[in-house]
Amino acid sequence: MIALGGSIGTGLFIASGSAIHTAGPGGAIVGYTIMGIMVYFLMTSLGEMATFLPVSGSFATYCTRFVDPALGFSMGWIYWFNWALTVAVDSTTAGIVMNFWFPHVPSWIFSLVVLIYIITVNALAVSAFGEAEYWLAIIKVLTVVLFLIVGLCVIVGIMGGQAIGFHNLTYKQAPFVGGAPTILSVFLVAGFSFQGTELVGITAGESATPSKSIPKAIHSTFWRILLFYILAIFVIACVLPYTSKNLLGSSVKDITISPFTLVFRRAGLAFAASAMNAVILTAVISAANSGMYASTRMIYSMAHEGQAWKIFGRTDKRGIPIYGLMASTLVASLTFLTGIFGPGIYEFLIDSSGLAGFLTWMGMAVAHLRFRRAYQAQGYDINDLRYRASFYPVGPILAVILCAVVVIGQNPTAILEGQWQQIILTYLSVPLLLVLWLYYRLRYHTHLIPLKDVNLHGGQLKHNKVI
Repeated sequence: MIALGGSIGTGLFIASGSAIHTAGPGGAIVGYTIMGIMVYFLMTSLGEMATFLPVSGSFATYCTRFVDPALGFSMGWIYWFNWALTVAVDSTTAGIVMNFWFPHVPSWIFSLVVLIYIITVNALAVSAFGEAEYWLAIIKVLTVVLFLIVGLCVIVGIMGGQAIGFHNLTYKQAPFVGGAPTILSVFLVAGFSFQGTELVGITAGESATPSKSIPKAIHSTFWRILLFYILAIFVIACVLPYTSKNLLGSSVKDITISPFTLVFRRAGLAFAASAMNAVILTAVISAANSGMYASTRMIYSMAHEGQAWKIFGRTDKRGIPIYGLMASTLVASLTFLTGIFGPGIYEFLIDSSGLAGFLTWMGMAVAHLRFRRAYQAQGYDINDLRYRASFYPVGPILAVILCAVVVIGQNPTAILEGQWQQIILTYLSVPLLLVLWLYYRLRYHTHLIPLKDVNLHGGQLKHNKVI
């Protein structure tokens, strides 16, 4: 359910509209499908490692043990910072969403309420986080299911008057608009939409039966993406022509032109805007909740690997990494800078947090390639693995290539035109990752771990040594 909640958010409810407008219905479906397949491969890679060695904050630990401690150190800190910033972004977004109903109340007040709620849930037992995510995910899933039913009724004419049919799928330049470049731009939107599915691996260390629950969650990922994203985009593209200016303007700042809202209105549901605003508020709170959990567990895991201060590895009597939670809360408090310096800080937070997800996905794929090679180099039989990734090594190799393409393609215009401010905002995570990697490697003289020396079984690894 955590993985389910992590894959449904504003990327589906809002950004899918701009993808259809940019690349047409066919381009949007192809882009989301390819990215969805890549995410499925990534999840199977993570699943193979997580069922073999279930730990909290998993993939940074895997980079440390299977590749190079410097890579694990840099990936872990980037991922922690990314999710802590995401809490700030989502808390700010919640304030913007609440202004739909209360336009005269300062948005930072609502952001504060949401942040306090997130901190409270994560400060309680792990079961409190799981329970909150379960019900938030249920709301999102039911909304998507209702949308698909209503959308299909509109297409065949049961609701909204005359049947629309499939005319809009081939309207003007549809189904494919702009060719390969526009499909590449959909990769960016789809990738951001799917970020969060890796949380199934982050939670492995606290799962009662990781060898059973993780593979089950991973296998449902592909079908979930197929159902919720591909069918939703198909319905939107049938009901609304790709030339609709409302699709281009889809934004959390104007929920009335969310593609979901437009389809519900087309069906004659007058309450659509308020209902979708409530659902999107739920999605934003869910994302913030997951972000706080992921960042807290990541810094906790790094402390146990000797890559963060020991204090972050301590827990309270309920097993909560309370000091890690406090560190993540400190970064999340950047939320309130938007109330001081204006909306420019909000855009900066979004740009700063976006790219890190793709970088960590690349690290995850590299770790899996190294894990499998080390496993075989040390004489183990892959048939003994509790769970084996699908289509190895094609899956992780494809993931590395696609993630690299997406990273490079974040803002090519800024690079070609020498817009340094935009380049810094867009690609900030890349030099930060390199600086962290170089610092750790030079200080502790780490190196790429030989396959036969890779630590496959337990023990705390610190600076290339098992202690």
